[in-house]
Amino acid sequence: MKKYIAALALLAVSYQSFSQDVNKLIKQDEVEKVIKTLSADDMEGRATFTPGIEKAAQYIESQYKEAGLVPLTGNTGYRQNFTKTRIIAGETTVSINGKALPKDSAFTFTSAPAVSWSTNNDVQIVKLSSGKNFRTEYRSYAKSGKKMLIFVDPSFATTFEGLRDRLKNGVIADKMNNDQQLVFVLGNHDDVKSFEVTYTGKIVVSPLFNIVGMIPGKTKPEESIVFSGHYDHLGILKPVKGDSIANGADDDASGTTAVITLAKYYKKLNSNARTLIFVAFTAEEIGEFGSQYFATTVDPDKVVAMFNIEMIGKASKFGENSAFITGFERSDFGTILQKNLEGTAFKFYPDPYPQQNLFYRSDNASLAAVGVPAHTISTDQIDIDELYHTVGDEFSTLDVANITSTIRAIALSSRGIVAGTDTPKRVPKLDKSAQ
Repeated sequence: MKKYIAALALLAVSYQSFSQDVNKLIKQDEVEKVIKTLSADDMEGRATFTPGIEKAAQYIESQYKEAGLVPLTGNTGYRQNFTKTRIIAGETTVSINGKALPKDSAFTFTSAPAVSWSTNNDVQIVKLSSGKNFRTEYRSYAKSGKKMLIFVDPSFATTFEGLRDRLKNGVIADKMNNDQQLVFVLGNHDDVKSFEVTYTGKIVVSPLFNIVGMIPGKTKPEESIVFSGHYDHLGILKPVKGDSIANGADDDASGTTAVITLAKYYKKLNSNARTLIFVAFTAEEIGEFGSQYFATTVDPDKVVAMFNIEMIGKASKFGENSAFITGFERSDFGTILQKNLEGTAFKFYPDPYPQQNLFYRSDNASLAAVGVPAHTISTDQIDIDELYHTVGDEFSTLDVANITSTIRAIALSSRGIVAGTDTPKRVPKLDKSAQ
């Protein structure tokens, strides 16, 4: 019994020491400085394919360099470069029953370079009524592979305008079927006898880049752990009270800040058994293209776990000192994290929003698709978050103390996996039909 008590005492001392290291090395003022920079107006909302995301990339690179990370094996720098073919949207013109509609009342979603319709049976007329879920219906249209003329109820005007403005930066062509042509029109048109639609897009090949750095493992360098967040957001939107910049402070400057902070933390400890890879993904908001590309550049069988961090800027529905893990039931990743937090005030919970399908809506899905125990850690109350994907997602709305405590909790809970003593079970490959 004395030996047992002594062992517990030693464990407690060791744990307390580790906790003190976390509090000492992960400082709130430093967290605040990073997230303020990433969500500042001069980043212009960090939309993919814009000068704003280039500026954000340069800043993240400077932080990796300051931390002392090395490039991913095979890269000469922190940028993981790739390209995508995209269609830059041109103007959509629509006439209903011979009457031309206002230009801003229609947009086209397609990877085809041009659309030209006259009244015919090949085009399905659809009405998106006010009682339906816009996101759910939109996804079903995007998977249909059909030509659709979709009339959107005016109650969805804000969502319609936001999507129209986002598509102005282009649509990734290899994500879609060229035969699929979706034309959205804002307004109810009950008696459609004839219609005319024209649209022309411009095909360009555009550069994309994840920002990736790593700390090689000391004793198990062939095994790796990924810490990630996406650094892109929505860019410039329709002005609301004079503000048009979607700063993306919570989504996902908060997660990117966590990645940078954890990189600095683990580099200072410099005791990781496994190789640690820190990734700021691009193009999450337009289809998770950054993480999809990254997944093709690593051996998934050697990636032990992925900590994807998304929207940790405010207290969760469980209160302070808490976060949730998407896909909790898919592996024992969450159970391991919970175990390593025993004795602290912080707790991890299973995702309380299963109806939101969050596991499939962030970059963890790209690695889960190939069997990696890849999960997203978040605190966002997504069901009531009125600032999500709006110009209101600014630094001033964040709780930096909450962000800091969550980053510290991730550091504490990941220590067994980082040290090589905990290994989450592999997950079933992702069922993409559920997305």
